[in-house]
Amino acid sequence: MVYSSQKPPVCNNMAAPARHVGRYIQKNTYFLRNNFEQLWSHRSFGWTPSLRQQAAETNTESTDSFVIPRKKTWSKEAVLETLASTVGRDPTAHPYLFQDDPYLSPRTSNEFRMYSLSQESGRSAAKYFVNSNPKFFTKDFAEPHIPCLMPETVSVLLEEMSEEALKERISLRKVTAAVDMYDQLMQAGTAVSMETAHELLDLICLYCDKDPVQGGPQAEDTEEPGEELRKRKTRFRRASDVLRATWRENNNAERIFNLLPERDTHCYSALIRGMVKHGAYAKAFSMYTDMLNNRVTADVHVFNALLSAAPEVRDKYKERWDLITELLNHMKEQKVQPNLLTFNSVLKALRRCGFLAKTQALCTLNEMKAVEIAPSLASYDHVLAVFFRAATAGESNTDVLREVMSELAGSSLTCQDPDDVLFFSSAMRLCMDNKDLELGYKVQSLVEHGENWRLLGDSYQQTVFYGRFFNLLCMMEHIDVVLEWYRRLVPSLYYPNHHGLRDLLQALDTDGRLDLLPTIWKDIRSLGHDNKSDLVEEVLTLMARDTHSPEVQEAFAVCALDVKSVFGGDRGRQSLEWSNASLSHITSLLLRANKTQEAWEMLQLFKSENRVPNEGLLEDFLSACRSHGSPTRAVELVQLSAAFCLSATGRLAKQALEFDLTEEQRAVLSELEATGEVSD
Repeated sequence: MVYSSQKPPVCNNMAAPARHVGRYIQKNTYFLRNNFEQLWSHRSFGWTPSLRQQAAETNTESTDSFVIPRKKTWSKEAVLETLASTVGRDPTAHPYLFQDDPYLSPRTSNEFRMYSLSQESGRSAAKYFVNSNPKFFTKDFAEPHIPCLMPETVSVLLEEMSEEALKERISLRKVTAAVDMYDQLMQAGTAVSMETAHELLDLICLYCDKDPVQGGPQAEDTEEPGEELRKRKTRFRRASDVLRATWRENNNAERIFNLLPERDTHCYSALIRGMVKHGAYAKAFSMYTDMLNNRVTADVHVFNALLSAAPEVRDKYKERWDLITELLNHMKEQKVQPNLLTFNSVLKALRRCGFLAKTQALCTLNEMKAVEIAPSLASYDHVLAVFFRAATAGESNTDVLREVMSELAGSSLTCQDPDDVLFFSSAMRLCMDNKDLELGYKVQSLVEHGENWRLLGDSYQQTVFYGRFFNLLCMMEHIDVVLEWYRRLVPSLYYPNHHGLRDLLQALDTDGRLDLLPTIWKDIRSLGHDNKSDLVEEVLTLMARDTHSPEVQEAFAVCALDVKSVFGGDRGRQSLEWSNASLSHITSLLLRANKTQEAWEMLQLFKSENRVPNEGLLEDFLSACRSHGSPTRAVELVQLSAAFCLSATGRLAKQALEFDLTEEQRAVLSELEATGEVSD
C-alpha cells in the first residue's frame, strides 16, 4: 500500500487564515483517494469501467465542496431514555418505588399507600432537617451538581424594611410575615409596586390568609376536584382536608385590596379565584359585580372560576344554565378568549344541570371545535357523566364512549386539566356496568399506549381502574385469558382486594378450573387476604363441593391443611374463628385424600370449638373407616356422635356393628344403638 509522504505544514501563527487549512485538507483528501484507487486497480477485482467512472465523478464533486456536518444536540436524558425503551415492565416485580427495601414490598393496596406515604414522609423529614440546618450541609460532593440535594433557603435573610424584603417573604410563602412587612411599608409611607402587590394578593388568596403547612404538599391554584375524587377522599381523608380553610370576612386579602390606590384586573382576579377556591361563592359573584361597576375588564381566569361556581349559587337547573350563559355572553362582550379550562368548567357545571345537560354538552363540544380547542380527558369525562345519567333504557350507555375512544385511539395524551386523571376509571366503570369487554380492551389499550398510564392518577385511582378492568375480565372473558391478565397485572400494577379475588374464584368455578384453587390460595396468602373469613370460606366451599381425581384431591388436602393454619393464633395477628362450614369442608377434603388421622384431628376440633358436625360428615368418616379397616376408629366415631347427642348415633352404631369387632367394642356399640333408638 502506498502512503503519502507529505507532512502537514507547520503553522506557528495560531491565527492562520482558514483558507490554508481548507487547501491542506482538500489536497490531502485528493491524494489519499488517488492512492486507494491505484491500490484497488492493482488488485483488479470488483471494479468495472462504469464503477470507475462513478468514482471519478464522486471525486470531482467532493473536491469542489467540503461540507462539515452540523453537530447533533441531544438532551441530557437521551441515553437513559434509549436504554429504558429496551427494557419492558417486569410483571412479577413490585413497583420500582419499593425495590430499595424488599422487606417493605406491599401486598395490598392499603400497604402500598402506607409504605409510599411512609417513604415520602421520610424524605420530607430529611428535607426539613437539611433546610433547617444548612450549615451542616455546605459541601457538595455530587458531580455534576444536583440542586435538590442541597439546602434550600427557607429562612428570611433580609431583615430591613424594604420592598425586596417583602418579595423575599412572598417567594418563601410566608403569608403572615409578608402581610406584616407590607403593613410596615404602608405605615412608613413607602410605595409598593403594583407587581409586588399582585404577588402578595396571589399568595394570600391561595393560602386563604394562613401560612401553609411546612413540609406538606404545596397547594396549587387549580379548580375544585371532580365529584368522584371528592367521593373517594371521604375514605382516605388527610389532615389538610379536615382542616380546610374557609374564606373569612374582611381578611387581609380584602383589606389590602381596599388599600390599593388602583385596582386592576389582576387584583380582582386574585380575590375572585381565592373566594371560589375557599368556598365563598356568593361573595365572588358580588366582587365580580363590583368589578363590572368599576369598568374593569375580567380575564379568562375570573370567568373560569365563576363558571365552576355557578351551580353553587343557583338552586334550579334552568337558573344555573342561565347564569352560565350570562357569563359566556360577558366573555364575548369583553372580548375574552376562552381556553380549555373555560369549556371544562362549563361541562363540569352541566353535570349539575339535570335535563338540560345532555343537549348543552353537545353544543359546548361543537363550540370547542369552532374555536379550535381540542377537548382533554376531563372534557370527555364530564360528557360521559352527563350521558351516563341521562341515558334512556332504549339507548346504549356505551355509544358516546365508543365515539370518544375512536377519537382518542392511538393518541399520546398529556395532562391539561386536574380532572384528566378521572377519565380512565370512569370509562372503565362504564364498560363494567354495561359488560362491554371489547370497549374495555380499547380503554386498556389506550392506557398502555406511550406514557398515557401517567394519567391514571394516584395509587388509589390506579387500583380502582385495574380493579374494574379485572372484574370485567372475570365476568366476560375465558379463564385462560383472565389468568394471563392476572399474571400481567399482579403485583406490578394491581393489588387485588378480596372482592377482586372472589371474582377470580367465581370465574374459575364458571369455567370448571377448580384445580387451580391451590395456586390461587397461595396468592391469597401472599397478598395478605387470608384473614378475610368470607374469602377463606369461598375457597373451602369450592374445593369441598365436588369430588375430583385423586391428584386434585391430594392437592386440595394439602391446601386445606394450609388453610387450617390461618385459624391458629400464632401468626402475630388476630386469627379467624372456626365455623361449622370451615371445619366440615376441611375434614371432608382430608377424608377424600385418605388422610384419616388429620381428619380425625379435625373432628376433635368440633368439640373444642363448641361446634356440631353434620350427620353426612360422620357417615363419610365411617365409610372411610370401613375402607381402611379401622374398627377402633369407627367405635370412637360413634361415641363422638353420642357425645354430640346426634340423632344419627343409632344408625351409625348399627353400621359400625358390621365391622370386625371385639366383644367389648360390640357391647359398647350395642348399648349406643339401643340408646339412639330410645331417643328417636
